[in-house]
Amino acid sequence: MCQNEKKEAGDPLRRAGVVRPGSGQGRNEAREAVHPDLKTVIDLQQVDLRIADRTSQIDALPSQIQSLETELSDFLRAHEDRKLRLNTNQKERRDLEGEIQIIQGKISKHKDQLYQVKTNEQYRAMLKEIEGEEENIRKIEDRVLEKMLEAEALQKQVQDAAARLEGEKARVDTEKNRLESVRRAADEDRAQLLARRRVLAEGLSEPVRETYERVRAGRHGVAVAEVRDGFCGGCHVRLRPQMYNDVRANASILTCESCSRILYYVEPAPEDADAAGGQGNRAAAPN
Repeated sequence: MCQNEKKEAGDPLRRAGVVRPGSGQGRNEAREAVHPDLKTVIDLQQVDLRIADRTSQIDALPSQIQSLETELSDFLRAHEDRKLRLNTNQKERRDLEGEIQIIQGKISKHKDQLYQVKTNEQYRAMLKEIEGEEENIRKIEDRVLEKMLEAEALQKQVQDAAARLEGEKARVDTEKNRLESVRRAADEDRAQLLARRRVLAEGLSEPVRETYERVRAGRHGVAVAEVRDGFCGGCHVRLRPQMYNDVRANASILTCESCSRILYYVEPAPEDADAAGGQGNRAAAPN
């Protein structure tokens, strides 16, 4: 066995048909059938993306449910706070009304004492004291009025919240049930996708599977990229003209020289090709 043959025999990617950029092997296979691993690895990538989507969906559900429970908890807390404020308001108003009664009692007593004073000076002092007490009552009455207005607003808020409470509980329960249904459906779908993934992965040759898993781990879950108009769909780097031609044949497992993703090409529909004009030719032209 010559040295080149030994080198090729020891290269697992070459044994599986994975062509390293610049090898030139793709040129000889341009007219060959699609590589058997290529469609499988494309399907595997699509399945993995769907698995990732379902996983993200499932992972997001607990926080969504927690958010709903927090909304209801906040609503209940605000409702209880308003009820507490209303109770406090009513107690404070009763206390103020009690103060008024006490002062009114003092005023009545002092008015009775007016007839018992013996000097004008004592009479004037008693009148001044009565006036001060009456002024104090007016101030307290103003505070009572403020409490009454505040209580009226709080009472309306409490009544409105009480009327909404059962509706809020029902809304949260309904949404939680819906999210739970979504979780079950996503779990079932993911289980089916994982089973499909095992079948696809086992159907790949070991070198291609290893390449796919390695690149996927290092490229945020995307190891396969479509080539369009001479550009890698993963990293958007322009391919060398010969590399582009080799990828278009889909006869070998080729990887991007920039991002290492496995490349494939889909022949555009006639109307897409017309719209693209000469872009494909320009992409393959020498720099």
